[in-house]
Amino acid sequence: MIHSIELQPTFRGSVARISTEADLTMSSSDANKNRVTGAVAAGTTVPAAARTLALFEVFARECRELTKSELARLLDLPESSCSDLLNTLHELGYVSRTASTRRFYPTGRLLNVASAISKNDALGLFGAEAVAVLSQRVNETCSFGIIDGERVKILAVHEGEHRLRYVVKVGDRVSVHGTALGKALLGACSPEERARILRLQPLRRLTKKTKTEPTEIEREVREAEKSRGWFKSEGEGSPGVWSLAVSGYVGTMPVGLSMIGPEDRMQTNHANFLRVLLEVKEQIFGDVDGEAPATKRGVHR
Repeated sequence: MIHSIELQPTFRGSVARISTEADLTMSSSDANKNRVTGAVAAGTTVPAAARTLALFEVFARECRELTKSELARLLDLPESSCSDLLNTLHELGYVSRTASTRRFYPTGRLLNVASAISKNDALGLFGAEAVAVLSQRVNETCSFGIIDGERVKILAVHEGEHRLRYVVKVGDRVSVHGTALGKALLGACSPEERARILRLQPLRRLTKKTKTEPTEIEREVREAEKSRGWFKSEGEGSPGVWSLAVSGYVGTMPVGLSMIGPEDRMQTNHANFLRVLLEVKEQIFGDVDGEAPATKRGVHR
C-alpha cells in the first residue's frame, strides 16, 4: 500500500521546503521440519528456538485455536516435546489455553514485544547511518527510502548545512517517477514489479520536465541500471531541484540512497558528488554493482 506526496518544494526565505499531499507464506510440513531441526541454517543452531518460532508461524497460518495434538502434527514433533513447549510459553504468558477445550492461541504479549522492537527498526537505523555518511561528505540533504505501493517512503534524512537546502522529513512519501530515489528503487525491482508499480496510478506531471509515460521511465531506468548503476532527476519532481541516487539491498529488501540539492550546486559539483555517492554505496552495501542477493524480487508490500 502507499500513501505519498509529490515533491513540491517552495522557497521560503533561504530554505527549500516540501509541501505534502498527504509471505507470510507458511512453509510446507517438510520446511517446518527443517526449520525445527535446524537443518536449514548454517552453523550452530538452537532447535528449541526454531521450534518456538515455527509454532507462532503455524498460528499465523491457521488463524485459529489449536490443540496440542494438532500442533504436534503440524510441527512434526513428538507430542511430549510439543507439550513441553506449550507449557513453557503458557507459563511465560505468550499463549493462552481454553479451560474446556484445552486449545491454545497466542496472547498479545508477542505483539507487544515486537512493537517495542520495531520502535528501533533496523532498516531505519541502517538508513540513518547511510544518510549521515553521505551528507557529511557532500553537505547536501540526503535521504534513504523504500518503495511503498506506487510511492517512495522516506525512512531516514540528514540535512545539509547550506542556508539554501532541500528539506524533506522522515515519513514523507515522494513520487517514484520524478525523483532519483524513486528511479533507483525501480532499478532494484524486477521488470515485472517495475511495470506494476508504474501503472498503479496515472503518473502526474510535477514539472515541465516530468516524464509521465511508464514505458519512457522503464527505458530510462533499464538503461541507467545497465550502463551506470546510478540514477538522476533533473528538475523532474520539483523545479530547480536535482538529485542523484543509488540502490542496494538490506537482506532482500531493496533500499535507495539519494542526495538532493539546488540545480546550480548539483551541476557544478556533479563529478565529485557522483564519485562520493558511488564510494558510499560500496561502503554501506559492500557491492558497488548493487546486485540483488539472488535474482531481483518483487518489492515487499
